[in-house]
This record gives sequence, structure tokens and C-alpha cells, in this order.
Amino acid sequence: MTTHVDFWFDPTCPWAWMASRWMLEVEQVRDVHTTFHPMSLYILNEGRDLPEGYRAHIDSTRVASYATAAVQERHGADALRAFYTAIGTRIHPGGEPVAVETVRAALADCGLDVGIAEEATTDAFDGITRRYQKVVEDLVGTDVGTPVIRVNGMALFGPVISPAPKGEAAGELFDGFVKVTAYDGFFELKRSRDRDPIFD
Repeated sequence: MTTHVDFWFDPTCPWAWMASRWMLEVEQVRDVHTTFHPMSLYILNEGRDLPEGYRAHIDSTRVASYATAAVQERHGADALRAFYTAIGTRIHPGGEPVAVETVRAALADCGLDVGIAEEATTDAFDGITRRYQKVVEDLVGTDVGTPVIRVNGMALFGPVISPAPKGEAAGELFDGFVKVTAYDGFFELKRSRDRDPIFD
């Protein structure tokens, strides 16, 4: 029987990107289907006292997260999956800036309306983005970021992985993740990161 996984992401987060590529690998070795959903680091961090440099970075993510919500709203889950791969490939391994031009190019890659990019610089998609963000905050709270994964009815932040495992190793990590979600009292495992995202 197919295991259904829900995956919330902000397209600008390299750790969410790593986990999303892991889930696509899992789909190749396990009977799993992943449905991607938008969330927004910009909205999550509204009103927080952040270091100046990090605040500037978070503010720069607004256009990409608004466009992501718009793709979901206007075109549905399959288009969102394709758009995430397009924009994530450009931003993360591609090193392109988190900017309206990158959003526009990713929309074009998928054959989607490139006008979404310009609309995302306004408040046109603010309401729908907040609605999607509220869904994920209701699941895990506001003290975690992206990615958020839900399986078997439990949602957790993470995993934070680098590099993303391939083949059966990806499946084995997923098996462990599923076992963790089976215990309702599980909340957190963590250690300090000692490497950057490895895009391979």
C-alpha cells in the first residue's frame, strides 16, 4: 500500500531542498508518494528580532515563497512539484540569486504563467501564502523552520541532511523516519551541523 507523505517547503532553504531530493529518491525505492506544499520563511519570521544580515536574507525570500503559493493555488500539486524542482535547481546547485528574475525563469521552465513572478512582488498572494503557512504552523508550531514532513498523521521538522542519501540508503533513512513518527511523544533529535549542503 502506498505511503502518502506531505512535505512543506520554502524554495529558498537549502536544507529543505536536500530533504526534497531525498524524498524523490525514496519514491524510487519505496512505495511512497510525496505531495509538496508551500510554506514561507518570510511569514514565519515576521516581527522577530533577527540579525541584520539574516533579516535581509529572510526578506529576500518573500517573492519566491509568494510565487510558490500562487503556483499551488492556480495550478495544483503537480505543477508545484515541477516548479519546486525548477526554482530549487536554479537557486541551490545553480547558485542563482533569490530574485524575481530567477522566479520568472523557473516559471518559464515549467510552462507556467511568468506573470506570477511580477505579481509576487506585490501583496497579491499574501493572503494565500499566509493560509498555507498557518496549516504548517498548526501542525508543528512556530519554533521550527523548513522542511516539515507529515507521515502517518504526525508532522516533524526535518530531516536536515547533507548529502541526500541515494538508493537503498535513502529508503533506509525513510524507514527510520517513519518509525519515529509512530511514537506520539517524539519531539526532537539534534546535533550541531558540521557541513554545508552538498549538492551532488
